[in-house]
Amino acid sequence: MHPEVADALASGRPVVALETAAVTHGLPRAPVTKLPRHFASIAAPVREAFAGRAANAALGRALAAAVRSEGAVPATVGMLRGTLVIGLTDAEVDELAEMREVRKISSRDVPAACAQSASGGTTVAGTILACGLATPAPIRIFATGGIGGVHRGYATRPDISADLAEIRDGGVMVVTAGAKSILDVPATVEMLDTLGVPTIGYRTGDFPLFLSRGSSELRTSGSARDDADAARILAVHRVLVPGRGMLLCVPPPDSDALPREMMEHAIADGLARCARDGITGPEVTPVLLAAVAEATRGESLATNLAVLVHNAQVAARVAIACVAQTPKHA
Repeated sequence: MHPEVADALASGRPVVALETAAVTHGLPRAPVTKLPRHFASIAAPVREAFAGRAANAALGRALAAAVRSEGAVPATVGMLRGTLVIGLTDAEVDELAEMREVRKISSRDVPAACAQSASGGTTVAGTILACGLATPAPIRIFATGGIGGVHRGYATRPDISADLAEIRDGGVMVVTAGAKSILDVPATVEMLDTLGVPTIGYRTGDFPLFLSRGSSELRTSGSARDDADAARILAVHRVLVPGRGMLLCVPPPDSDALPREMMEHAIADGLARCARDGITGPEVTPVLLAAVAEATRGESLATNLAVLVHNAQVAARVAIACVAQTPKHA
């Protein structure tokens, strides 16, 4: 536990957990050539994080800066040489971003990584596990980009991300832009419903599509009018359904959202390539991501960054609203 995070949890100040799988595995290890339009009105430290740095390293700094700019304490989670760290410093994020021998750490992988003194970035599931291990109190709000879910082709190759079970059982509000676009999003929404995970739309009733805004075809289970409303929902949820988690579904910023039709065409093209070349299993994802990047002429990276930073901002504001609504004697 970083002392700042531990002190914030002890004193009841707002804390937001952040993942690092995007740092170690999700973003290019090269500078960003085009920043999101959303950054035009964002705090200077967020933009400055990208100056002269590779995208993956810059993201870790930018997310922490976004949380701080709203008035909350960032708790960036990652594994360094067998130690699960809750509250990575900028220097530690840089170190993780530069590593070549680095693992992608889900909740199931934490014990082995600890025992083998490994380093890696935590996924949604891995970060939720860390939120529950935090001391002197659990972390209740976690910001990410898109969650994992039901993979396309599930009927022939059952594949569901561990994220969904951890979201249900972790007792954390996960602030997300929905499920990753390359997944079977309708099936993921149905699975969330089956698991009893509340999907609360942030100023919307549509389930967002990660890099694209949602549509009336997929609805959330409820909606929050603003930060204070989201905080109230979380507070009541914690009392009535203790130990269970929920999603706060935040659409991507209007300025950077990609057209839904463009995304679907790109993914269809990627799936066709996989079928043609006999690509299956884990190798499908890189092909789909490449197809999306090609179809959007690189815009998907800027949108991804906009989504991650925007969600961190929203999570920080909701965390602050939670603290404001907590009775002083609690």
